[in-house]
Amino acid sequence: MTIIALVRHGQTDWNRDGRIQGRSDIPLNDTGRAQARAAAAALRGGDYARLVASPLSRAAETAEIIGASLGLGAPAVDARLRERAYGEAEGMQQAEYLERFPGGIAIPGAETDDEVVQRALDVVADLAAESEDPLIAVTHGGLISRLLRHVSDGRYPRAGERIGNGSQQVIEVTGSGIRVVSYIGS
Repeated sequence: MTIIALVRHGQTDWNRDGRIQGRSDIPLNDTGRAQARAAAAALRGGDYARLVASPLSRAAETAEIIGASLGLGAPAVDARLRERAYGEAEGMQQAEYLERFPGGIAIPGAETDDEVVQRALDVVADLAAESEDPLIAVTHGGLISRLLRHVSDGRYPRAGERIGNGSQQVIEVTGSGIRVVSYIGS
């Protein structure tokens, strides 16, 4: 059994402005850095022994702040923790995105929900297979929400909820599957 805290990166200017980021490499803003410090404080005492992050700078910097605060050092990087590729929707304001791509379907150049879920399942299984030591994985809201929705049979995130910047969702990975241990909605 391996406990994994899935942490969404801190806020960026695009988060604040309601833009679709996807794989665009947008850095943290000062609010995001404060959220990373708050996430580190919330994770303190969790006996985490490992730290891994998406290579996108907003997740990597969040992980660096958490690692320094918890004495875990620099994070390992796993490209499979990247955000969903949103194709042509990247950079759009939320309102334009919802108007042009209702339901998020048929976005040219975008990764499908099934592809994101499979990638998330694969990386979580591989991280758990490396060691039973608890770990922190700093990643993105799209990946976390799709993974949680899949493993909780749609219970999380709840209708109308988003995965908040700097929030921590904890899962347990065993040989028989994945379960949500704790969930913090927005």
